[in-house]
Amino acid sequence: MLGELPAPPMAGTLSFHLVEIGEGTAVFEAFPGPHLLNPLGTVHGGWVLTLIDTVTGCAAHTLLPAGVGYTTIETKANFSRPIMPDSGPVRVEGRVLNKGRTIITAEGRVVDGSGRLLGHGTSTLMVFNAPVG
Repeated sequence: MLGELPAPPMAGTLSFHLVEIGEGTAVFEAFPGPHLLNPLGTVHGGWVLTLIDTVTGCAAHTLLPAGVGYTTIETKANFSRPIMPDSGPVRVEGRVLNKGRTIITAEGRVVDGSGRLLGHGTSTLMVFNAPVG
């Protein structure tokens, strides 16, 4: 968040950035647009699923010490409303539900500017010792 490290390239491609971080929580702001449309003219559900996977992973990452990593085992999402390319920015909120030694579970929510739920889901993440270097 301090800008000392570059954002992952995917964040630029999918139009989102980190706006808040805390112990066991993360929040992104994301911007739907025409580059995210499915053939029916709405924002592709894969974008929402990716946002949920990303925010839950980042929330989990806040609870891990240096040198320890994680990877997603499973992410499930439910889509509540269609997102149009001109819907305006969305808020993506993630929080850890449970942290075990090897498994972390977290939930994510995607809401519009009026606070209406657009999608929600859960992720199960596996903790591992990350290689250094």
